[in-house]
Amino acid sequence: MSSQLELGIGVHIFGVRHLSPGGSKHLLDDLNRIKPKIILIEGPSDASSEIRHITQRQTKPPIAILAFTEELPVRTALWPLASYSPEYQAMKWAADHKAQSVFIDLPSSVMIALQDMRKHEQQQRAESSPTPDPEQFTPQAEVLHEAVHESLYDQIAQLSGEDDYDMYWERNYEHNLNEHAYRQAILQFSEQMRELTEAEEQHSSASEHAYNAIRESYMRRQIKQTIESGYQPEDILVVCGAYHAAALSHVSDIMTDQELQSLPSSSTKLTLMPYSYYKLSSMSGYGAGNHAPHYYEMMWQQMNREALDELPHLYLSSVARLLRKAGTHRSTAEVIEAVRMAQSLSALHGGSIPVLRDLQDAAQTLLGHGDLLVIAESLAQINVGTTIGQLAEGVSQTPIQDDLNRLLQQLKLTKYKTTIAQDLMLDLRENRRVQSKESAFLDLHRSFLFHRLRLLNIHFVQQQQTQQDQATWAERWIIQWSPEVEIQVVESTLLGETVEIAAAYVLQQKLDHCLTIAEASDLILIACESGMVTQLENGRQTLQRLAVDNQDVIQITLAARSLSKIIQYGDLRRIDTMPLIPLLEQLFTRASLFLVTSCQCNDEVAHEMMKSISELHTIGLDHIEQLDYQLWLEQLTEVMERDDLNAKLSGFACSLLIERNQVSATQLAAEVSRRLSPGVPADLGAGWFEGLSSRNRYMLLSRTSLWEQLHQYIESLEDDDFVRALVFLRRAFSTFSPSEKNMIAELLGELWGVNTEQAAEILTEELKEEEAKMIDDLNDFDFEDF
Repeated sequence: MSSQLELGIGVHIFGVRHLSPGGSKHLLDDLNRIKPKIILIEGPSDASSEIRHITQRQTKPPIAILAFTEELPVRTALWPLASYSPEYQAMKWAADHKAQSVFIDLPSSVMIALQDMRKHEQQQRAESSPTPDPEQFTPQAEVLHEAVHESLYDQIAQLSGEDDYDMYWERNYEHNLNEHAYRQAILQFSEQMRELTEAEEQHSSASEHAYNAIRESYMRRQIKQTIESGYQPEDILVVCGAYHAAALSHVSDIMTDQELQSLPSSSTKLTLMPYSYYKLSSMSGYGAGNHAPHYYEMMWQQMNREALDELPHLYLSSVARLLRKAGTHRSTAEVIEAVRMAQSLSALHGGSIPVLRDLQDAAQTLLGHGDLLVIAESLAQINVGTTIGQLAEGVSQTPIQDDLNRLLQQLKLTKYKTTIAQDLMLDLRENRRVQSKESAFLDLHRSFLFHRLRLLNIHFVQQQQTQQDQATWAERWIIQWSPEVEIQVVESTLLGETVEIAAAYVLQQKLDHCLTIAEASDLILIACESGMVTQLENGRQTLQRLAVDNQDVIQITLAARSLSKIIQYGDLRRIDTMPLIPLLEQLFTRASLFLVTSCQCNDEVAHEMMKSISELHTIGLDHIEQLDYQLWLEQLTEVMERDDLNAKLSGFACSLLIERNQVSATQLAAEVSRRLSPGVPADLGAGWFEGLSSRNRYMLLSRTSLWEQLHQYIESLEDDDFVRALVFLRRAFSTFSPSEKNMIAELLGELWGVNTEQAAEILTEELKEEEAKMIDDLNDFDFEDF
């Protein structure tokens, strides 16, 4: 760096906190007194062209300048502005008084590149930092370690006797209405903060110090160029963070052309976006945000009315009003006492006006009657608020932002662009009560948009379960806007200029990289739900390619289920599903051919196989005219008859065949006799019955011979075999309804020769704790030890 130019006396430097009503008030006083011809503002210098949009009458803060990289992964940087931000008030003053205002900080391209370097350095430092030796970590060293790493702002709060830094700042700066005292205090604060941070950085990384040094050198360069362009120093006013005020107010190094060219840079673009008080409240810390943006807006409004001393009355009466609205009555006398208490708390710290913490403590004590929960919701509304900013239509938008705003307006969704979550039910069927085609399919096109946004990970909408599980025409969505959503929209710019193009790109990328038929079928379903016909066809081709050599029945079932759903209900989304039918035929045939082999599995896999067999059976019935259902029945028959397959699956196959009248009473009797004959191992016999009883229970209950055979089989078991059978039988009967258990009790009562009511009482009563524990233990027991 070189010091080639003395900035000279006369350039007005005004240090502020970036979201400060007090700073805005004193800044406006100075602007009206000095009447500068140009205002230089800390902010990305490549965003100066956005100032004309920021100062438009239709623009309503909070808003933010957003910079984002032009290559993946997208990195972003934000500069939020509230109505009480000094920078925003400076821009407004310049626009109203025909003065010029420009940003003078590093361009966003350099900012983001430097941030990337700092993050990389921090990661490397974290990975290489040795773990301290506990034996050498003395009490004195521990004190020093904590002092170095403790937040400097927390230290300031402790030294000033305040609970936190926000209280310190509000009491000493926001409430300081003396113009000259405020300006002097800010400069002293800047100088002392720099001394403290530089001392602290001797014990830690110097990256933060270097980062600020680069920024300040660049801002001094901008000030120099402003003077060289013909502005007199006394006609220039600089608005910057209080930390930088001292560095810009005296002669120091100024960045050269060579140094500027050597800075790292990432290609970036800029846009403006609506912001929210909720987001501001979550960005706590000096210069980044504040915990109570709505409260600070109230303070700003009171300052403009020259009635700051009335802020406690306004705040506490607002809390009481919200409590009354929620059904909790609080009297005027309680509000007056709360104001007095807040003033007393403030006086203990030497303040004349209560700070937010004083007001909250008084509210809890007198309006909450000591219980914070009583007033918590009211405090959140008063402190944070739900305000979200607004931009004039078409202002500084990326193409995808413009497209989304157009779609929201076209689909009558603009009213949902708020921070308050709202419920929306969609009916995908044609609305025949309207005249235009657009209105007839309004909800369908809303659904297309919502599914595309989900595909892009834009969290504006969240799909919920509908109460009508079988109502395929109904969709329920929760809609809520936030600044994060705006960022997600901007980040999608690199994927395409419209929502549809970007969603299609993402879906195609997923199709190109998917490795399983289940994944491909899910993507086909997404394409259908999103109304993307081209990707639907690409997905069909991908699935067909992956299915050629696939023999996994469970995976094939997942794919077939998605295709079946699309084919059955695709007409709701006005999509031609005929090309998918041959693919479903192919999958169903493969599943049938590999069914027998897949049933040679253990009980753990059998659980998933049973669900797949049930799903395939349903698919076969739903599309019986298109699929080779006879082949499926033949394979089920082989599974039923084979003794070398999983017994549970053989029993389940039997139940499906009974359901389709493919097993006669004589065949069933023979199968039951074979499967439940004395000498059949307990896990095979009871497991087969578990599979058989998974469906068609009323049909089974009507066959007394089945229960007689089961009764005889259980009686034939030795004690050890009975314990093994108990696990399977308990699983089989656990899903029976009370009415089904009563019917079983009647059958068993006759077999046992006991009263049916007694049998029902035994079967339906709850297990004792020790009995339940014993059977649970059996579930995990390794019977191979017998």
